[in-house]
Amino acid sequence: MSKPILLALFPLVVAALFSLAFGSVWIPIPQVWAILTGQGGQATFQTILLDIRLPRTLLVLITGMALAGSGATYQGLFRNPLADPYLIGVASGAGLGAVAAMSIRWPYTSMGLFIVPFAAFLTGLLTVFIVYRLAKVGGAVPTTNLILAGVAVSSFATALTSFLRLRSTGEVRRAISWLLGGFSLGGWEAVFALLPYVMVGLGVLLLSSYALNLLQFGDEQAQQLGLDVQRAKIILLAASSLVTAAAVAFSGIIGFVGLIIPHVARIWWGSDYRRLLPLSILLGGSALLFADLLARIVLAPQELPVGIVTALAGAPFFLWVLRRSRNMGGW
Repeated sequence: MSKPILLALFPLVVAALFSLAFGSVWIPIPQVWAILTGQGGQATFQTILLDIRLPRTLLVLITGMALAGSGATYQGLFRNPLADPYLIGVASGAGLGAVAAMSIRWPYTSMGLFIVPFAAFLTGLLTVFIVYRLAKVGGAVPTTNLILAGVAVSSFATALTSFLRLRSTGEVRRAISWLLGGFSLGGWEAVFALLPYVMVGLGVLLLSSYALNLLQFGDEQAQQLGLDVQRAKIILLAASSLVTAAAVAFSGIIGFVGLIIPHVARIWWGSDYRRLLPLSILLGGSALLFADLLARIVLAPQELPVGIVTALAGAPFFLWVLRRSRNMGGW
């Protein structure tokens, strides 16, 4: 295992242990480790850890990995440092699909939970297609066009989502806090429903990392190097939209993770997507775990939506990236 991977794994393990230990009942980390490794532990601690905290921690971890992996892919696909699932509108579009599915009141079973990310995937894919087509000028996708198209389509999707919430009762009314980023759909059912989408999507992205490297040279040169550009773009777009939609369906709209983490990985370890993608995925999981932990601490015992934490950290970083991109003359 390479040194960068080990360095990225360390904060992930630390964040996961503290996420499992912290709560209304503090579980000492040695007890957490003993329970996870099957060495026993207090019965009360076992129940809290295995039935409540472990599925939540896994859900946060998978969500962070999905958002960071898709964010790195969007930046490479569009060759644009400002592209991420939130800024180009796919997260808002996926949220619309998820809320629309929730308004039908599918039963809270494994099959019912699978419908929510599937609906989010369809609307998320449609959203990113519309944004890309609106922003494209000739063979290029200018940064300004991408942002403006993303903001416009995202606002439209958000307005439709708000309309659905106002017209519905019950579950959809409680979706207000969920759309700010949260994990109210926690539990093992949510983890099992989310996991297949993310595993398949991230697996495809990791296998396509070499194609992302070739796309950085431009479509024409990538074609000359033997890459089927259109096929590669469709695969990357579908896989990244799949993992984004699945994450949004269960965790709400959590912004800036897909923007910040790939930049951190790129600054530390370079722009080779064969390394950048797996490192972004690992760092995304640990970053969202730390953000979720902070969201649980700030107003304890009340819980702050994790989307607020990521926005407070991500907005200044976005402005720095925007200024840096302008000073450097683009990507």
